[in-house]
Amino acid sequence: MSRIGKLPIKIPTGVKVLVNGATVSIEGPLGKNEKTFDDSVLIKVENGEVCIYPTDASSDHSLIMHGTVRSIVASMVAGVVSGYKKNLEINGVGFKATMKGKVIDLDLGFSHDILHEIPARVKIDIDQTGTKLSVSGVDKQLVGQVAADIKSYYPIEPYKGKGVRIIGEFVRRKEGKKTA
Repeated sequence: MSRIGKLPIKIPTGVKVLVNGATVSIEGPLGKNEKTFDDSVLIKVENGEVCIYPTDASSDHSLIMHGTVRSIVASMVAGVVSGYKKNLEINGVGFKATMKGKVIDLDLGFSHDILHEIPARVKIDIDQTGTKLSVSGVDKQLVGQVAADIKSYYPIEPYKGKGVRIIGEFVRRKEGKKTA
């Protein structure tokens, strides 16, 4: 049995949890989060807590998914209560980002601008200079994926430090060429 999977998830006040078979729907002050899991785990709401049980204790897949599903459901509950946020920084001369409706326009030094569509459940804020972005939402996976997608257009390079970085991320800098 998973040590993490055994721990029940306390449901905070103002949060509603609905379990319909393998689908978990959580609604809170910041929004709604819904996810469907496979049938290798049993999810129940008991005494104001969400409990996860493996359906078959002899199945490796069921035991593996026990802790994983518990961790994902706990992240869903935390997301509807406090939300998730990733901050990005754009470094480089002339590099910036602007919003055009539900599309973010990234000017990253290419011959063309990069247009990235923003999913409906994610909110992006850009400061006045256009070099600091904030990606926020209730779904931990979606917020991280959108931040990673934006970063993937021009990852930080180790010599000059130009590119898009997630704030708090360590980037090893390298020394340039030696000249005689």
